Amino acid sequence: MDTNKILIAADGSENAERAIDYVTDILQGAAGFHIKLLSIEHLPDRDFFADDTAWKDACVKNREKLIAFLAHGKERLTKSGIPEKQVQTDYVESCHSPLAEKPDYCSRGTSIALDILHVAKTEGFKTVVIGRRGVSKAEEFMFGSVSNRIIHAGSDCTIWVVQ
Repeated sequence: MDTNKILIAADGSENAERAIDYVTDILQGAAGFHIKLLSIEHLPDRDFFADDTAWKDACVKNREKLIAFLAHGKERLTKSGIPEKQVQTDYVESCHSPLAEKPDYCSRGTSIALDILHVAKTEGFKTVVIGRRGVSKAEEFMFGSVSNRIIHAGSDCTIWVVQ
């Protein structure tokens, strides 16, 4: 693993923006770092839509929103002085997406945290950065916490949880 490889998990939220800002502030354009902005597709629940067309439209909108967020994050990192060739974006599709195009790797939708750690491990990222939502203990118990799961399941890497 390379200590200069940083993986930023981004879900399009303000928390993810803070994670990007944190990495930008820490590195301040330092050379020699490779950064990947990663987003894992989380499909909207099909049961909330009247038909497949409405569901697919929502999936398309979610995808477009996240890809735009990743592009904006990359722009912010490169404007801070990090060379563009050292910043990548990656959008991991859900295996169940109606828009799937047979990717090399897809998210099974069981755990976003484990998908993030899978990418970190297979691509040799030594640092994983994620924004913290700040959910209560009750919300965490009911719905889970990606950052908490990453902290507990992550190994052989440094994890930065940005609040």
